[in-house]
Amino acid sequence: MKIFVDDKPLDVLPGMKVKHALINARASGETPFPADVLDEWGNELGLEGELLSGMKIYTTRHAELQKS
Repeated sequence: MKIFVDDKPLDVLPGMKVKHALINARASGETPFPADVLDEWGNELGLEGELLSGMKIYTTRHAELQKS
């Protein structure tokens, strides 16, 4: 299934968690491990949170870059 990490598409398997998406994004060299992970509405997500198809998650690093 496809999700988005900092607006970049990422394919993950069903049953994977937020931490798995971050590990995959980090392995591609695009996303460092953040202090916080947020959904598209600004709600904080736990690393054990479930991923849903089409979900958009953002790292605090991404948010800091968007502000500058």
